[in-house]
Amino acid sequence: MIYDLCVIGGGIVGLASALKFGEVHPGASILLLEKEEGVGRHQTGHNSGVIHSGIYYAPGSFRAELSRQGVVETIAFCEAHGLPYIQCGKLIVATNEAERVRMDALFERSKQNKVPAEKLDAAELRRREPNIDGVGAIWVPSTGIVGYKQMCAAMADDIRKGGGEVVFGAEVTAIAEGIEYVTVSAGERQWRARQLIVCGGLQSDRLARMAGVAADFRVVPFRGEYYQLPPEKNDIVHSLIYPVPDPALPFLGIHLTRMIDGSVTVGPNAVLGWAREGYRKFSFSPRDSSDFMRFPGFWRFTRKHLGAGLAEMRNSLSPSRYLAECQKYCPSLTLSDLLPYEAGIRAQVILRDGTLLHDFLFEETPRMLHVCNAPSPAATSSLPIGRLIVERVAKKMTARLNAAARA
Repeated sequence: MIYDLCVIGGGIVGLASALKFGEVHPGASILLLEKEEGVGRHQTGHNSGVIHSGIYYAPGSFRAELSRQGVVETIAFCEAHGLPYIQCGKLIVATNEAERVRMDALFERSKQNKVPAEKLDAAELRRREPNIDGVGAIWVPSTGIVGYKQMCAAMADDIRKGGGEVVFGAEVTAIAEGIEYVTVSAGERQWRARQLIVCGGLQSDRLARMAGVAADFRVVPFRGEYYQLPPEKNDIVHSLIYPVPDPALPFLGIHLTRMIDGSVTVGPNAVLGWAREGYRKFSFSPRDSSDFMRFPGFWRFTRKHLGAGLAEMRNSLSPSRYLAECQKYCPSLTLSDLLPYEAGIRAQVILRDGTLLHDFLFEETPRMLHVCNAPSPAATSSLPIGRLIVERVAKKMTARLNAAARA
């Protein structure tokens, strides 16, 4: 059998792509391959569960536009499938005058990105969140929380209901593109499809190279380490609490996040990971480590961000230093409040010149589309991203039909 579409990757972007293809092409034969024994087992299932508004991202970027669409579509999907979500809003808190200046610039960006936001003074911040200290804040009401694992399970069910197949335990070992179809192998098993979409997440660069695509970048794993507050502290905040990000640093900083189950997490930091899928502290993979250490772009990035990287490592090794970052805006927290919580791993693409790639990256051939970079807020934006991917695939299909007609 030759499938109309094969998707590699059972994270939320891969699932959304397969789902949208089925909506656009009813009756198409769709196959989704996932190496784990369930969906959403890696980045999707280890993130903070936030429905992002898109306030941070460069105006006009994929991230900004897709976030704005993603908020609406994520909520609509949850409502259609009876999944829980809470649009609790977010406060981006400035704790000193230098941060207030950056906060004002971020507020102007919210206008450019058409994200509704309100600037609060210290008194209004304290009235809304009595346990939070700051000299001011930005209130972003569209931000929310959701269970992305539950969304993944619902998407997989929809794919099956539409006649598609979802195959678990299928770790891809070879990809070969031919004139008429692409052959995908997982050990001795083999499938053929007229079109292939690869949403490999933490393995995206390896899958691209496996398929013969020139991928002059590396995925470098960054661990996001979290703590969870004890149940008696679940009402410490009513909304999500974020620090004002430093534009010189690549990550957003440690924040307080309400989770869909009612708990509250603290984090994440961002430390270099030594294993792409090693969620336990001090996990190490010789293959993963040597892969990025042999890449010149990693060392160029390291030289540029050495100070910040060392600070993150110190915070990782010292819970008291980690706590101090939180106490800047939530001074009532104590060391005993920081309970263990599973880490996440972010697939950070680094280019040969040492640049961190902050926007989406697609690599295409006549019968393949590789999603090489799908940074946060990919989970929030998964449905519009899936639609964008399907539109790109449709153009390929149309181009082939036109070429065949001319021949």
